[in-house]
Amino acid sequence: MRFRTRLMLVLLTVVVVSQLATGLAFLHATQQDAFAKGNQRLEVGARILNQVLESRGEQLRDNVTILADDFGFKSAVSSQDNDTLRSVLANHGDRADADMVLLSDLDGELLASSHHPAQTPMPFPALFDTARQQGSAVDVVIADGQPYEFVLLPVYAPNVIGWVGMGFLIDDAVVEEINALTGLDISVVNYATPQTLTFIASTHPQAETETLARLGSAAMDGAYSLTSQMSPDDRYLTYASVLYSDGENQTFALIQLSRNELLAAYDDLQWQLLAIVALILVFALAVAAWSARSISRPLVALADAARRIGQGERVTLPEESPRSEAGLLAGTLSSMQEDIAQREATLRHQSRHDLLTDLPNRMSALEDINQRIQAAQPFTLLRLAIKDFRTINDTFGYELGDHVLVTLAQRLRAQPAPVQSAYRLASDEFLLLMDVPYASPDWHRRLRDDLSTPIELDKSLISLTLAMGEVSYPAHGQSAQLLLRRADIALDLARHHPHAHQRYIEGQDERHLRQLTLIRDLRDAVSNNELWMAYQPKVTTQTGQVCQFEALMRWRHPSLGFVPPDEFIGLAERSGNIRQLSQWMLEHVAAQLYQWQEEGYRVSVAVNLSASDVSDSRLARQLADLLERYQLAADQFSLEVTESAVMQDIDAAARTLEELSQLGVSIAIDDYGTGYSSLAQLKRLPVNELKIDKSFVLKLDTQDDDLTIVRSTIEMGHSLGLRIVAEGVENAASAALLNRLGCDYLQGYWIAKPMPSDEVAPWLNSVEPFIFTH
Repeated sequence: MRFRTRLMLVLLTVVVVSQLATGLAFLHATQQDAFAKGNQRLEVGARILNQVLESRGEQLRDNVTILADDFGFKSAVSSQDNDTLRSVLANHGDRADADMVLLSDLDGELLASSHHPAQTPMPFPALFDTARQQGSAVDVVIADGQPYEFVLLPVYAPNVIGWVGMGFLIDDAVVEEINALTGLDISVVNYATPQTLTFIASTHPQAETETLARLGSAAMDGAYSLTSQMSPDDRYLTYASVLYSDGENQTFALIQLSRNELLAAYDDLQWQLLAIVALILVFALAVAAWSARSISRPLVALADAARRIGQGERVTLPEESPRSEAGLLAGTLSSMQEDIAQREATLRHQSRHDLLTDLPNRMSALEDINQRIQAAQPFTLLRLAIKDFRTINDTFGYELGDHVLVTLAQRLRAQPAPVQSAYRLASDEFLLLMDVPYASPDWHRRLRDDLSTPIELDKSLISLTLAMGEVSYPAHGQSAQLLLRRADIALDLARHHPHAHQRYIEGQDERHLRQLTLIRDLRDAVSNNELWMAYQPKVTTQTGQVCQFEALMRWRHPSLGFVPPDEFIGLAERSGNIRQLSQWMLEHVAAQLYQWQEEGYRVSVAVNLSASDVSDSRLARQLADLLERYQLAADQFSLEVTESAVMQDIDAAARTLEELSQLGVSIAIDDYGTGYSSLAQLKRLPVNELKIDKSFVLKLDTQDDDLTIVRSTIEMGHSLGLRIVAEGVENAASAALLNRLGCDYLQGYWIAKPMPSDEVAPWLNSVEPFIFTH
C-alpha cells in the first residue's frame, strides 16, 4: 500500500472515529433525554388523571351532600320506606350521572342499592370504615370487577341515621377525557390474578389486550408504579397508576406513550446527524486527500530517488527546507549517495585488484584482454610463476613470502614498454600484457635479470627463479579464456623444463586435454575394472633365485588405450586420486598373494607408495587389517617409497614408516640418487633396502661415472646395514658387474619383463637360477 494511501486512510480513520464517537454520544444523550421527557409526560398524565378523578369526586360529593340534606329523603330513611328510598336514590343518581347509588343503616346493612340486594352487608367495608372514622369517604372501589369513583356520606336527622353513597364508573369517557388532555394512551384494567385481566376502558384498540395482559405480573409487583418502563414488546413507555388494591384485585390506570412518538424527534435528529456526518466525511476525504498528497509528494520523490540510488543511478535530489523532515531525509539521502559512490568505487577497485599487491586481478585481465581483442590489436601475454615458492613460505614463513610477492609485483608494475599492464592471477602467478605481437629473446633475458634480482628476506638474499609461459594474439587464440589457458599450458611446461621460458606451440592443447581426460576418468577406472597389476621379479645375486616381485599398476583406458604409469600416477598425485589407487592396489595385491598361497606359491611382493600414502597415519592400520584378513605374513609385503616423497615431509614419513616397520614389513627407498636426500637423512628412517635408480644402471658397463656412483652407493649402503637393489638391469654385463660390486638384488628386463598375475606361476615353474658371469 502506498504511503499516500496509508496517510489518507489514517486521517480518514481519525475523522470517522471521532465523528462516530461524538455522534453516538450525542444520540445516546438525546435518546436518554427523550426517555426522561417521556417519563415526565407520563407522570404529568398520572397527576392529571388524579385531578380529573378528584374533580369528579368533588362534584359527586356535592350531589350526595344535597341528597343527604333533603328533608323528604331523611323522612324516608327514618320511616324505612324502601320503595320511596329506591325511587329517591334512583332519581338523584340520574340527576348526578351516578352509575351506582346505595343506602345503608348505621351498621352497614344495605337498605337500598342500584347494584346490590337489600338486607346485605356493605359491599365496600374499607370505604365504610374510613367514612365512620372520618365522617365521609371518597375513593375508588371495585364492584363486579369494575372500578368506581365512590363517595360515602352520613345522613343526619339530627343524629346519623344512615349512610348514603354514589359512584361513577371509571370508563371510556374518563380515559378519553384524559387522552384529550394529555395526548397519552390510557387503559384501565383490573388484574384479579396475573393471568386474569378485566379490560375496563382503553384508548387502545381491542388488539392491544394481549399486550396489556403481559404487564400483569410486573404491574402487580409495582414495577411500573415506581418508574416508567418499556412494555415487554418494547413499543410503549408505560407508567402504572394504582387506582385500587386489595388482596384479590388490583386496578391500574396504565398510562402509555408510543415509542414511535417518543423517539420521533430523535429519529429525525438521527437522520440529520447522519447527513451532517456524511458531509463532514466528504469534506474530510477531500482535506485528507489534499493533505496526504501535499505531505507525501516530497516523500514519494525522495523514495523514488532512493530507489534509483539503490539501482546505481546518480540522481539530483529535490530541494527541501533543511529544517523539515523531508529536508533532513533529502540531506541523508545525499550523504548516503556519496557514501555509496565511494564504497562502490572502493569495492570495484577491490573486486578488480589483488588485496596483497594491489595489482589488477584475473577479472581485470579478462576485461582488458577482451577489449584488445574487440579492437583487433595484436598483443602478447606472458604468464609468470615463482619456482619453489612453497619452499620460500616453508623456510621463511608466510609473512616474508608475502614480502616476496609484493616486491615482485612492484617490479612488474615498473616495467617499461612494451609492457602495458601487470596482473596477479593466483598465489605466485602473475601476468604481463605487452603491446607487441612477439617479445624478443633479449627482452626476455633483460626481464628475467631484472625480476630475479635478489630480495633480502630475514637478512638473507633470495634469488627468484621464474618460469614464464608466452602466448600471442591472434596467433594463439581468439578469446581471453583460450589465451590464458594456453599461457598456463606453456607455463606448466616451463616449470618442468630446464629453459624457464616456453612459448606456446600448437598441439600442446591436446596434451593438456589428454591430462584432463585422464584425471576425469581415473576416478572411475577402479569401478570399471580398467586397472590391473603386473609383476616384475627380483633375484638375489647370491643364489640367482627369484626372491620377490614388484607390483606395477597398469591402466588400459577404454578409448586412449594403454596409459603409461609414469603418466597417470603423476596425474593421480596432482588430482588427489592417488590414495584411492593405493587402497585398491594394496587390496588387490593382498588378494593375489592369498590366491598364490592357496596354489602353493609363497612369494613376496613389493608395492610402491606415494607421498600422500607415506603421510597417511591410517596406512599401518589398513595394512595390518589386510594381513589379518588374507592370512598373510608381514614378510610377504615390501613397501617402496621414492626419496622425493619421503623428503616432502620427512617427520610425517618417519612416523608412518616406523609404524609399518613395527608390523614386520620391509621398507625400501626407490629411485635413490634422483632426489635431494643423503644417506645421513635416510638413516633417520627404518629403511631396509635402497633401490638404485635405473638411470645409473642402464649404461653401467659403458659409463665410468655411473659405475663410480653405483659403487659408492653400494659401499655406503652396506656400511649402514642396508640391502641394495639395482633396477634397470638389461644385459648380462651389467648383471655381472653389479654382482662383483656386491649388489644384493637385481631387477630388469634382462631377468624378466613385468607380467600379468596369471603368468607368474608358469614362469616360476619354468625359470632356472640366474648365473652372473660375463
